[in-house]
Amino acid sequence: MGRLARCAVILALPLVLAACFGNDGDRPTLLDGTQAGGPQPFPDNFRSDTVALMKAYLNNPVGVRDASMAEPVQREVGGRQFYVSCLHFTPRESDGSYKAMRERAVIFVNGRADRVVDRTSDLCTGAVYAPFPELEKMTR
Repeated sequence: MGRLARCAVILALPLVLAACFGNDGDRPTLLDGTQAGGPQPFPDNFRSDTVALMKAYLNNPVGVRDASMAEPVQREVGGRQFYVSCLHFTPRESDGSYKAMRERAVIFVNGRADRVVDRTSDLCTGAVYAPFPELEKMTR
C-alpha cells in the first residue's frame, strides 16, 4: 500500500469508528450546536431562564399581559425526555395592540432553557398554570 493510501486510511478511520458507536442524528441539537445526552436535571432557575429566553424570543418583550406558567414536567421531545414548562401570555403587537393569548412551551436541556416551541398540543396537555408576573415586567 502506498503512502497516500495509508494516509487516506488513517484519516478515514475515525469516521468509520464514529459510525459504529451509534447515530447522534436522533439526539436534539442545542442552540449552542452541541447535542443533549443522559438524564436531564431539573431546571432549578427555570423562571429566570424563561424570562431571559422570552426576552430574546419576543419581538417586543415590553408590555406582556396575562402571563402564567406551569411548573416544568418531563415530556418526550424527539424521542427523549426533557423538562418542559408551558406559558400563557398576551404579547404586545408591533402596532401597540393586543390580540389573542398565546401558549408556548419552553424546553430545558441540561437544566437550562434551550428553546421555545410554538406547537404545544401534546407538550402542554394537563398543564396547571400559576401567575408569572416576571414575564409581565420584562424590559428591552
